[in-house]
Amino acid sequence: MKKLKGLGLVLVSVFVLGACSSGENERAGNNEDADVVVGLDDTFVPMGFRDDDGNLTGFDIELAEGVFALNDTEVAFQPIDWSMKETELNNGTIDMIWNGYSQTPEREEEVAFSEPYMSNSQLLVTSKVSNIDLIDQMDGKILGAQEGSSGYNSFNQEPEALKDIVEGEDATLYDSFNEAFIDLESGRIDGLLIDRVYAEYYLNQNEKMDDFNLVETPYEDENFAVGVRQDDDELLAEINDGLQELQDNGEFAEISEKWFGEDVSPD
Repeated sequence: MKKLKGLGLVLVSVFVLGACSSGENERAGNNEDADVVVGLDDTFVPMGFRDDDGNLTGFDIELAEGVFALNDTEVAFQPIDWSMKETELNNGTIDMIWNGYSQTPEREEEVAFSEPYMSNSQLLVTSKVSNIDLIDQMDGKILGAQEGSSGYNSFNQEPEALKDIVEGEDATLYDSFNEAFIDLESGRIDGLLIDRVYAEYYLNQNEKMDDFNLVETPYEDENFAVGVRQDDDELLAEINDGLQELQDNGEFAEISEKWFGEDVSPD
């Protein structure tokens, strides 16, 4: 397994690519006075990322702010190492994981999930010049993935789809999809296993959709949900109640339209 960290490269675009809590550990940074702290990967467009002024923004950011505003709960946002997200949650540095966090059986053993609020799937993204537009054409090719992502989990759990055929029977791992896309565009990897929501938003916003193939994968569709500590029933109830109220009062649809051009709330 290869892992690339800290490339220090920046994509020039609109993105800078890159309740009660049971936590008792000291808060990080300026979050010690917040009622609750959300942990996130601050490069995951359009869910939670930094704009060109360095401010956190995104669909999940606005959704979380809307939920906690209903009860005047003060929320703060803490960027974390995504591969350490469950550790950060359970040691009390953060109170929830809310950033395009896919609900999986493996994660359910470590955290309690809210009701799902959005669906997602995994895509293989390749450059058009590679002529790779089918999964089996990755035979002997170099695959990239984000460390700790649900896509990489699926890659390992269902090896017959990709793992058994790619070079080294493993993926080059990145801290963020930003770094992975840099290597994909430069040809250092041949394909990238990535969340559909990220791939479509990034490529559309940067007017690069015509330069890449979006290849469907056989992995099951996923649901995004909020993860909290397993004993944090009060916080979980506040999140579930808040998500339902935002759907009922139309605010969820408004936030969805802003970021996706459609209402992505569950049926």
